[in-house]
Amino acid sequence: MPIETIYGNLQGLKSSQLKQLQRLYHQRLPSDCLTTSEFAQRVASISKEVGQPVCAYINRRGKIIRVGIGTPHQTQIPPLELPRYGASRLSGIRCIATNLKPEVPSEAALTAMVIQRLDALVVLTLTGEGFKRKGGGATGYIKQAYLAHLLPTQTDRTDSNIQELPFWTVSPPLSLDMLAKQDFIDLIDGLEAEFQREFIAQEVDSDQDKVLLVGLKTDKMKDREFEDGLAELARLVNTAGGLVLKTMQQKRSQPHPQTVVGEGKVQEIALTVQTVGANLVVFDRDLSPAQVRNLETKVGVRVVDRTEVILDIFAQRAQSRAGKLQVELAQLEYTIPRLTGRGEAMSRLGGGIGTRGPGETKLETERRAINARISRLQKEVNQLQAHRTRLRQHRQSQEVPTIAIVGYTNAGKSTLLNTLTKSEVYAADQLFATLDPTSRRLIIPDAVTGKRIPIVITDTVGFIHELPPTLIDAFRATLEEVTEADALLHVVDLSHPAWQSQIRSVMTILAEMPETPGPALVAFNKIDEVDGDTLRFAHEEYPMAVFISAAKALGLETLRQRLAQLIDYVIAS
Repeated sequence: MPIETIYGNLQGLKSSQLKQLQRLYHQRLPSDCLTTSEFAQRVASISKEVGQPVCAYINRRGKIIRVGIGTPHQTQIPPLELPRYGASRLSGIRCIATNLKPEVPSEAALTAMVIQRLDALVVLTLTGEGFKRKGGGATGYIKQAYLAHLLPTQTDRTDSNIQELPFWTVSPPLSLDMLAKQDFIDLIDGLEAEFQREFIAQEVDSDQDKVLLVGLKTDKMKDREFEDGLAELARLVNTAGGLVLKTMQQKRSQPHPQTVVGEGKVQEIALTVQTVGANLVVFDRDLSPAQVRNLETKVGVRVVDRTEVILDIFAQRAQSRAGKLQVELAQLEYTIPRLTGRGEAMSRLGGGIGTRGPGETKLETERRAINARISRLQKEVNQLQAHRTRLRQHRQSQEVPTIAIVGYTNAGKSTLLNTLTKSEVYAADQLFATLDPTSRRLIIPDAVTGKRIPIVITDTVGFIHELPPTLIDAFRATLEEVTEADALLHVVDLSHPAWQSQIRSVMTILAEMPETPGPALVAFNKIDEVDGDTLRFAHEEYPMAVFISAAKALGLETLRQRLAQLIDYVIAS
């Protein structure tokens, strides 16, 4: 790209005017001043002649690096082209802009300053006519000037609702001579010292992603459904190791095809990223590769969707070889259509949410190599599938009934397995704490004779609303434990506000499986954490369910009896 490129709307410009703008690139300003009177007057004269605002962007060496026709908002440098110094530094670029009206800098101009983290924004307001400067000399158009710069945000991150003080300041009207005498180096050194102090005070964990959540509510979504989805996304981010700084919401009849939320909201997101110090934006829905590229170009930080967060959690949770290869397969199948357009500036190999796991070193290799790797992994998954089939056939040959525990993630499935079988399967108050299916032997009383009979009970991976298709495909060997079981034990977290929605999500996933699973017994868990009204309502809605507390070992004898009845029903049918 030519060094003398003029940005913005050039329609109607004469060639002589274009050359005047291009000559601005030949100017060099002293490094210790914001601008010189001569340069400011020259920019003002050109702006007056073309009848449009003019912006000149200058680095700290005094070199003009960008000239544009339009406001600071219209001519701003794309975030990906700016130096990436982080929250403790400014960009090293200042903007000299003209305003044809004698007005203070607009909020749009100041917002553009924040998004670009400019060293300073100088706005020159122009008069209607030129006038003679005092003592004679050239005709000037500058009436007065305003100097704006950023302030430390002074956010209180101890409150989930981050409260922000003003993050810019605008000077009173200045004369051109006063502006030219400003000590630019002193101003920048003082500002960056303040930013550095704030950055050190707020630094929590240098390896932890600072996340801005973005939710889009369409006309088809109910308010409660939308709020529950955002709350769940926040938990997913926390589980993945991120820190949610702020949540933004947008209402639209349908998603914007290019940016999901629309151009105006994208600008607001870009501003918020700068003001709260986020380095990652997470959307509450799946994004197309084009939408991710468009958003990252405009926002300037990594953008991931809900599926990518879930994949990252799976990458962290996978312990066994089978789990790791299934996660890697899911990551690669998700990644391959998103390879196009990822340059060095937005490399996904830098660490953080969406970058971990066995497949991370493959994310930017050639598409052909990735496809070959996917083929090999699919063969290994098929072998794993065959191995699990043989194990199930062996159990069936011994006529040992099998029950698969299913349910929404974090419903308490692993805790229940541990309590029933006195096992020590990993269990935690986390989403997707368990990935690998675990089978244990359980003795239950026969429903008719009362004799003790053995069954095999299997803990399976937790479900979630709109479980990503790549995971369903990759984990088909694991999910077959569900479809091949004689019966299901559907564990529901009754203490969760959205327990009814979670039941529907689990039933939807079960209905979409290639083979119809066996009959299911619903077990409402965590009854020690709910009130009487919720218990009565659940009893009325699900009269055949059993009510338990796996952690407190409540209702387990009733559960064993109901499991025995379920097995008898399966055998009889």
